[in-house]
Amino acid sequence: MTAEKRTYEEYSKEEHESIQNNLQKSLGPEWLSQRSGPSGRLTYIEGRTAISIANEIFGFNGWSSCVKDCTVDYVDVTENGRYNVGVSVSVRITLKDGTYHEDVGYGSADNSKTKSMAFEKARKQAVTDATKRTLRCFGNALGNCLYDKVYLAGIGQMAHPQVRNQTTLFNQPY
Repeated sequence: MTAEKRTYEEYSKEEHESIQNNLQKSLGPEWLSQRSGPSGRLTYIEGRTAISIANEIFGFNGWSSCVKDCTVDYVDVTENGRYNVGVSVSVRITLKDGTYHEDVGYGSADNSKTKSMAFEKARKQAVTDATKRTLRCFGNALGNCLYDKVYLAGIGQMAHPQVRNQTTLFNQPY
C-alpha cells in the first residue's frame, strides 16, 4: 500500500483574512444546544452544526477529515445477552493549505441488542466527538468559545433574534 500524495493550495490574502475573521467570532446562540450534564446545564454544538459551519467558513472542498486511529476500549456482554462497547478515536482535520489539527473523541453504547449495533453507535459517537473537538482547535466559530465561562454566561441570557447582525458573533444567515 502506498501513501497518497497530497497537494496543498495556499489561501489568497482575502481568503485568509475572511477565514481568520470568521474563526475569531464566537457562536451566536442559534448554533448552540443544551442538555443536562453532571453539574447542571451543558451548552454544546451538534456535530452536523459544526460541519455546516466548517463548510461555510472553509468551503465544502476547503477541508477534509481523516480517522487516524480507532481503539476498542471495552466490549462487555451482559447476563441477558446485551452488548456494551466503548471506543476512542483520533481524527485529523486538514485545510486546503495543509494546516491541520488532531484530537480524540469517545463513544459508547450500552445495552445494545447486537454487537454490530453497539459498535456502530459507539464508533459514530466517537468520530463525531473527535471531529467536534478537532474543529474547535481552529477557533471560536467552530466551538472553542464554549470553553469561555464569560461567553457562556452572557450567551445564555440572549434570545435568538436579539443577536442577529452583531459583528462579534458568527450568526446563521437569514
